[in-house]
Amino acid sequence: MNTSFYGKRPIPESGKFGNRPGIRNNLIFKTTFHRYNKSMKIIRAYQVLIGLFFIVTATLYASCIPTYYDMLVTQCISSGCGLSIPALTLEPGGLSLTEIAFLQVAIDCSFTLVFYSSALILLWKSAREQMGLLAALAMIAFGTSFPSLVMVGSVDSTFSHYWFLGVAAAGWIAISLFCLLFPNGTFVPAWSRYAMALIVIVDVANIFYDGNLWKKLHVPMYLQFIWYLSTTLLLIYAQVYRFRRISSPEQRQQTKWVVYGVSVCFIGFAVISMLFDPAFYNGNAAYFVYLNAALHLFLSALPITLTLAVLRRRLWDINPLVNRTIVYGALTVCIVLLYTAVVLYLGKLFVSWNHYVVSLIATALVAAVFAPLKEWLQRQVNRLMKGRHDDPYAVLLELGSQMMQPLAPDAMLAAIARQVQGALRLPYASIAMDIEGQETILAEAGERKEALELHAYPIIYRGKSIGTLYAANRSAGETFSSEDHIFLEVLLQQAGPLVNNADMLLGMRRLAEDLQDSREKLVLAREEERRRIRNNLHDDLAPRLAALALNVAIARKYVDKEPAAAVAKMDELGQVIRSTIQDIRSLVNDLRPPALDELGLVGAIRARMEEMAKPSQLNADGSWTKQLHMQINAPSVLPALRAAVEVAVYRIVTESLVNVVKHADATVCRVVLAVTEDSRLLVEVTDDGVGVGVGATQRPALTGTTGGIGLISMRERAAEIGGECVIERLDTGGTRVRAMLPLQ
Repeated sequence: MNTSFYGKRPIPESGKFGNRPGIRNNLIFKTTFHRYNKSMKIIRAYQVLIGLFFIVTATLYASCIPTYYDMLVTQCISSGCGLSIPALTLEPGGLSLTEIAFLQVAIDCSFTLVFYSSALILLWKSAREQMGLLAALAMIAFGTSFPSLVMVGSVDSTFSHYWFLGVAAAGWIAISLFCLLFPNGTFVPAWSRYAMALIVIVDVANIFYDGNLWKKLHVPMYLQFIWYLSTTLLLIYAQVYRFRRISSPEQRQQTKWVVYGVSVCFIGFAVISMLFDPAFYNGNAAYFVYLNAALHLFLSALPITLTLAVLRRRLWDINPLVNRTIVYGALTVCIVLLYTAVVLYLGKLFVSWNHYVVSLIATALVAAVFAPLKEWLQRQVNRLMKGRHDDPYAVLLELGSQMMQPLAPDAMLAAIARQVQGALRLPYASIAMDIEGQETILAEAGERKEALELHAYPIIYRGKSIGTLYAANRSAGETFSSEDHIFLEVLLQQAGPLVNNADMLLGMRRLAEDLQDSREKLVLAREEERRRIRNNLHDDLAPRLAALALNVAIARKYVDKEPAAAVAKMDELGQVIRSTIQDIRSLVNDLRPPALDELGLVGAIRARMEEMAKPSQLNADGSWTKQLHMQINAPSVLPALRAAVEVAVYRIVTESLVNVVKHADATVCRVVLAVTEDSRLLVEVTDDGVGVGVGATQRPALTGTTGGIGLISMRERAAEIGGECVIERLDTGGTRVRAMLPLQ
């Protein structure tokens, strides 16, 4: 233990006091709590500032409403109010001046009310989130400054006028900043922060130019259009880039809502702004009010989608909404263009006709094509977003035409995978099949991404699963619709036979490869056997025979001179000849057991059983080991067997008997030979011993891939002639070796 110099007081060792986990955790907790309190203080300051901003802005907005109404009635509608409201004309018999003014005020107030409601919801539900506070600020500022009410109604108050100029700048800055930071509060891509700085400079400078920066700097209209277009596209691009590169599945769903809202606002603003040209409505006050209402309606999509995106909870799937928006937007454009073209064409063709009749004909034509046109547009949009899931039979027809071509099995499976991937517009699809007990992907289409979930669909043919189709989601977090599932079900039902054919062809190819491997193994085994016989003959028998010839010549010389030496030499030659004959018999027996030719299969097995059934060991007390009874059940007459089958049966049975004697500790062993109905020879060797893997000797697990040479040879001998051999432990105890060998 260490000690300090002051009073020799002990200093605690590491981990005994100063580094206790509890104290460390307490310090971490205090640090985290301090940071949390600091961030909460900042957020509360933001809440207070935004709350004060909201109260002041809403109060000034309400005070401008009477002034705005009076200005509309006295000046704006008749003479115009600058860029906010042009001079308008009232149609005789139409809406009156006060009605036009009231509608204009109601439209502007309704627009602001939608934005204020969104801001209140955000302040209530997301008051502790920075993005929620930023979105609330954007809704307050933009909802206040966009309508012409505040600019026209604050002309008599310098403070209100410049306040609303600042509110307008804050609105555009807040919306731009929100689109560049949402949803995680960082600039993505990083260079967008410099674009944001430029947007801030332009919007703040606009305050000092009384809201007319472009006009006072004499900036051409096309440059103004480029500026607004580029900034809007930047905001959309930032969200799309974040969606594709960075966002999580939940953030992507949020981003979809933001991009959808900004896109609807931008498209609606661009289209209706062109219609505000007096050449389209001839300065008619009623049409101006209707266009203004349509413009505000399109822009009201922004607070709704922004609120849904920020709140995050229970996000509804936006894809159907986008689908319907595209369909009905395109349908509206087509109907308007068709109606206009028919009216203009018939109006020029039949000049003397009544305009009412021409309009009636155009309306009837539009009504006649409305339903087919909507159905066609819906089908095209569905295919654009989700592929051709609504027309599976056309996809099957195309797939069938491809299958008419001579294709390899893997090419057939690849064609099915490509058809599914292309028809549903999926990023990835694959087909996997079971090969030798392991699932293997045989065909792929597209690129697999780790972030996309894979859905497995079994491929069924005649009630049997022959493979699996894997299909990836179109985007992270997106699920397949019921139409997608129906399409895949129909497609896979019809593709089952194709996959089965491909499986059969692949199986035939594997069989051909296995056959070729077997042929190569047989040739190698034959050549190895020939080499062994040649070596035995050349290295053993040939030298012995040569030595015999030499010894005979020597013995002949001794016959006349030394008869006794000749007799001894002849005795030695006789011993060498007997040894050579025994080697030749061993060589012959290795090629084929002689007992098979002498006694037949059953007789050879019975003779082997009689040899092995005799006790061969003594116990410690000098008594013989217990007697092993062996039995054989076989038909009186076996059919003619091939030589290979006879040898395989004999080797399997004798090896099994050896295992019983050495390892089983059994009292009874039965051998059964029988011919089955499917023309196969059944071979069973059963004992009542300790069984596989049990006992003092621990018999090996014979059915596994491990085992001695004898165990492996039994399986190999059966497999070589097209049979199978299974070695298993019986429930009642003991072991059974069961082989099924083909007779033909």
